[in-house]
Amino acid sequence: MLRLRKKSVEFLVQSSHQLQASPLVKYTALSLFADRFLPSLTTLIKQGNEMGSWLLRSMEQSNLQLFSLISIWISSKIHDSRALPVKCLKSLGDKFIKDQHFTIRDFLEAEVIFLQALKFEIGTSNVAFLFLEELFLQFKGVAKVGEMVSFEACMDVMDLLYEKEETSILFSCPCSLAASILVTSYAVTVPKQQWEFPVLPWVKFVTSYKEEDIVEQVKDILKHVFEPHC
Repeated sequence: MLRLRKKSVEFLVQSSHQLQASPLVKYTALSLFADRFLPSLTTLIKQGNEMGSWLLRSMEQSNLQLFSLISIWISSKIHDSRALPVKCLKSLGDKFIKDQHFTIRDFLEAEVIFLQALKFEIGTSNVAFLFLEELFLQFKGVAKVGEMVSFEACMDVMDLLYEKEETSILFSCPCSLAASILVTSYAVTVPKQQWEFPVLPWVKFVTSYKEEDIVEQVKDILKHVFEPHC
């Protein structure tokens, strides 16, 4: 299951790029799919017969890819003034999902299943990207060295954490995740000789998290994301 999860999250990230989805749409989709939908899969599959959907009889890679596209679709409906059309998602699925051909009706059925799994709760207040974006803007406003921190690097770290499932293993709070990613990107992108700004005390001030907790989480990010696994 871990392998299927990793591949489906990678597919979501790649599909977001193919669809030119905004970062907010992509990370909301990742939050809905990886943080909420996937953990409910075991229960969903058990309920498959009751729901009467062939999409839940077995969770193949193609099915997870379909549901990852559904998460992008729902996220686009939340954030975009003009949501992605289902035909556009289907076209991408036809091109990249190799083991199954899904119809428009399958997409509509999958959307209902996805929303039922989330109990129709699709609020975005706990999306880590929103906390990260806010922290990043505040940081640039108070520290000249903030201009040297790459927001693209922040997003790359978040992508890798989702792909490696570390968002759920290492962090239970999206704000804590955002703070740790910002500090990690600071450490990675700013030359060490220019580490003059007291980034840890500042993060503690704006988030109320203990410095030692942030340090431990940054170490975990560096260990799980940047160190090669044997």
